[in-house]
Amino acid sequence: MASKPGYWTSLHGLATLTLIGAALYFLFMEHGAHLLPYLPFLIILLCPLMHLFMHKGHGGHGGGEHGHGQHQQTDADQAYRRGLEEGRKEAAKRR
Repeated sequence: MASKPGYWTSLHGLATLTLIGAALYFLFMEHGAHLLPYLPFLIILLCPLMHLFMHKGHGGHGGGEHGHGQHQQTDADQAYRRGLEEGRKEAAKRR
């Protein structure tokens, strides 16, 4: 069962990474003297952004509808788990 490649490993993703890298390179080369004093503040400002983006699949912190520790599974999550179990069973049959 082949998995779908992620966006960042596709041709468009690699082109996007290349453009972002080139933009950052020229930004630092041309404006490095202006940006370096603010670099510690920019790093600190990245913390909340990383927190938001890293919790995108978390499912939220619950609004009180569910008991503590109970998470509502989405259809996609259930389908993923079924596929994972089927894959494990197929792998066990091949051994």
